[in-house]
Amino acid sequence: MLRVLCLLRPWRPLRARGCASDSAAGGSEIQVRALAGPDQGADLKEREQMSEAEVGVFVQRLRGLMNDIAAFPAPTIAAMDGFALGGGLELALACDLRVAASSAIMGLIETTRGLLPGAGGTQRLPRCLGVALAKELIFTGRRLSGTEAHALGLVNHAVAQNEEGDAAYHRARALAQEILPQAPIAVRLGKVAIDRGMEVDIASGMAIEGMCYAQNIPTRDRLEGMAAFREKRPPTFVGE
Repeated sequence: MLRVLCLLRPWRPLRARGCASDSAAGGSEIQVRALAGPDQGADLKEREQMSEAEVGVFVQRLRGLMNDIAAFPAPTIAAMDGFALGGGLELALACDLRVAASSAIMGLIETTRGLLPGAGGTQRLPRCLGVALAKELIFTGRRLSGTEAHALGLVNHAVAQNEEGDAAYHRARALAQEILPQAPIAVRLGKVAIDRGMEVDIASGMAIEGMCYAQNIPTRDRLEGMAAFREKRPPTFVGE
């Protein structure tokens, strides 16, 4: 099942077509969520009217939203067809995979406005690109095209924009369709192993991988995968 979340602004409640509940997200059917929407970024005019206390609450809620996206159990894909500046890029960084139109513009530009990234950008960008490059991009507030972002490894795919202006969205859907046929439990456990393993030393990460692998051993899907290989047919996974 492919869920497409259409975002109005990243700090407000998500609106979606066919959005599943949290309980459904952990069900037997694999899900991939592709996040797309209008140009994303914080509205500085709106923030300018806030008190210092209101700004603190605002950023805390925004950070919580990004953490919820990052912790979603199924794969998430960000599609960037226009601008993804500041909070828009932080939202994309919270996703597992990122696709951009070659003409898209993205960056953590907060330092050019007297701010610093406050919704995970200072933590997720160095984990994505490495410390030195992340510091350079944040210190300078540099904007990148989708092509430049792909060359740096910030996005998985960069595609030529189409007349409708939604080329990245369609590429994200195609990528999701590649994931959908795979074993749901194995995909979810693979995400857990990678995400948790990246936060610890490699020995601890190997232990996490071992625990995830052990959880997958009793599944019907593992037996189905081996049987399909032996019988030279496509597997039919049921998420059990």
